Amino acid sequence: MGTLKRIIAGGAALLCLGGCASLVINSVIEPAVENLQKQTDLDLVCEGAPAYLLMIDSMLADNPESRRLLLTAAQSYASYTTAMAACGRKDRAVAISEKARNYSLRLLADCLGFSEKKGYTAEELRTALTSCSSHDVPALFWGGYGWALWLQYQEGSPAALAALAKVEQIMLKVVELDEGYYHGAAHLFLGSYYGARSQLLGGKPLESLHHFHRALLLTDRQFLPAQVAFAETYARTTFDRVLFEKLLQEVLVFPLESRPDLALANQIAKKKAAQLRGDIDLYF
Repeated sequence: MGTLKRIIAGGAALLCLGGCASLVINSVIEPAVENLQKQTDLDLVCEGAPAYLLMIDSMLADNPESRRLLLTAAQSYASYTTAMAACGRKDRAVAISEKARNYSLRLLADCLGFSEKKGYTAEELRTALTSCSSHDVPALFWGGYGWALWLQYQEGSPAALAALAKVEQIMLKVVELDEGYYHGAAHLFLGSYYGARSQLLGGKPLESLHHFHRALLLTDRQFLPAQVAFAETYARTTFDRVLFEKLLQEVLVFPLESRPDLALANQIAKKKAAQLRGDIDLYF
C-alpha cells in the first residue's frame, strides 16, 4: 500500500503544481493502474482505490477532451466495480458501475462519432464499427466492458438485453481487429454472453465453447477469470458437472506468484471459484 500511497500523493502534488495532463498520465496514472493489477489484498484495493479514482475524476474534469484520460477512467471504474463485488459490497458495486457506464458511453461516443446524448440504433452502430481500426480497440473494449458491467445489475430488463446485443457487436469487432487484446477478454465476454442461456432460450453453446477455448489458448490458461466464466456460464448451462469442477479446481490451485501482473484479477477469480464450488450441489 505504501507504493500506492506514494503514487497518489505524487499525483496530487503534480496537480497542485499545474503539471500537464500527459506528464501526470505517464508518471502517475498509468503506473498506478499497473500497480493496482499486482495487488492480492482485495480489501486493501477496495479501501484504497477511491482516492485514485477521485484524482482521475478531477483530471478528466480539467481535460475533458483527453481520450487517453477517458480511457483510463473507464478502465479504472470498471475494474473497481469488479473489485467491490468481490469484496461483498454489492450496493457500492452497483453505484460504481454507473460511473463506469457513464465514462464508457462517453468513450464509445467519442470513438464512434456519436452524440453522447442522442444515442444510436443497432444499425447505426454496425455502420460505425465498419470504420474502426486496430487503433480503436482499447476504446471499443473498455467502452463495451464498462457498459456491460452496469447492464448486469439491471435485472434482465428488455432494455438491458437490447443494449447487451449492442455490446455483443462491439466485442465481435474487437475480436476481428485484435482478439488478444487485454488477455483475450472480448472472447471471454462473448463466451459468457452466448453460454449463459440454454439453446432453447436463445443461447449459442457451440459459439460459447469456441470463444472460451480461444480465450484460454490466447492466455495459456493464466488469466483465471476465463476459467471461472467458462464454469459459471457454459458448464452450468449445459449441466456439465465434470467440466465445472475441473475448471474451478484449476483456478484454485493456480499459483498467483507465477503471474504477478495478473494478481488482482486472478485473486478475484479464486474467490469466485471457491464460492461456486461451495454451491456446486445447488447447480447440479
